Amino acid sequence: MSVASELKDLFTKNLRTSGIYIAFVLIIALFAVLTDGLLLSPINVTNIVLQYSYVLILALGMIMVIVAGHIDLSVGSLVAFTGAVSAVLVIKQGMPWWVGLLAAVVVGILSGVWHGFWVAIVGIPAFIVTLAGMLLFRGLTYLTLENVSLSPFPREYQQVAGGFLNGLLGGYGYDLFTVIIGVVAVAGFAWSQIRGRMAKVKYGQQVEGLPMLIIKIAVVGVVVMWFFWQLATSRGMPIVLIILGGLIITYHIVTTRTVFGRHIYAIGGNLSAARLSGVNVKKVNFWIFINMGLLAGIAGAVFSSRSNGAQPGAGNMFELDAIAACFIGGASTTGGVGRVTGAIVGGLVMAVMSNGMQLMGVDQSTQQIIKGLVLLLAVAFDIYNKRRAGAVR
Repeated sequence: MSVASELKDLFTKNLRTSGIYIAFVLIIALFAVLTDGLLLSPINVTNIVLQYSYVLILALGMIMVIVAGHIDLSVGSLVAFTGAVSAVLVIKQGMPWWVGLLAAVVVGILSGVWHGFWVAIVGIPAFIVTLAGMLLFRGLTYLTLENVSLSPFPREYQQVAGGFLNGLLGGYGYDLFTVIIGVVAVAGFAWSQIRGRMAKVKYGQQVEGLPMLIIKIAVVGVVVMWFFWQLATSRGMPIVLIILGGLIITYHIVTTRTVFGRHIYAIGGNLSAARLSGVNVKKVNFWIFINMGLLAGIAGAVFSSRSNGAQPGAGNMFELDAIAACFIGGASTTGGVGRVTGAIVGGLVMAVMSNGMQLMGVDQSTQQIIKGLVLLLAVAFDIYNKRRAGAVR
């Protein structure tokens, strides 16, 4: 197949997969023009990473929940609650900063166990359980903080979401360590693409042409290196980006190359068939919510570090941002479809839109309207693709 034919398929047959990436590029280009290039400045690229990392962390767990056919409305309140517990221990009781981080993660896991019990063991729909959790954890946040904000955290705690690794390997006018991380990321992507293609060829599956593969690797390589160069010429490698990058790689592997990941897709795709195939549905659902609690705890620690304190109203609407990221990134409303990479790109679409509108001075009410319309269009696009696929069959 020629490159031209493959590009045509990219914009037609494979639009469901490629559409989010095309939209992401167009949105970046639009706001780059509207902000006179300010959106793509080194300091603003760094700010986008710092400001929206916690939403991307939540999206990693939410995509697994949605693929399995569930939803979690409690993560915003859980972010607030875990941050509150951390603040009380570190700020109020004077414990070491790492105790607060550990406590946030542990509380998140225990909250996930609570949800998993009611959803997987008792059999109550996740919508109801997590709606109750949203109210429960918000109330516990108010009780924990006694209706007042707590701040500031020690400097070490603030470094989690606001610190940088700069100057580790030197560099004149840029941070060499950050550039090397970018090179490693591109090399890893190239190797995964080549390895995946070789595996498909081995089993006689259809693969993209070699020229198309080279173009894909080259385009991704240029974009990734540009991104890391912007970081390198600003303040270096954000610590939170290292955390986020490690989580993305881990969850990409979990969802694509493990039995647990395949079981999640099986449950969301066809629950009855999954049961008949021997999938332990209760066990998988239980661990899905434990995992969501874990990531909510990490997000709570990151957000409290970023805001340098804990507030009773923290985390408001975070669950909707995470859910929107997944659906914009290609997840299906009926389960069984969705990817970690898609959820991350969906979250970045929301981040770029929010950041771009803030730079333009768009008021908050208009921003909410635009985000709502984008989410609606993303779900409509999913339904359109399903109907088109059904017509083809």
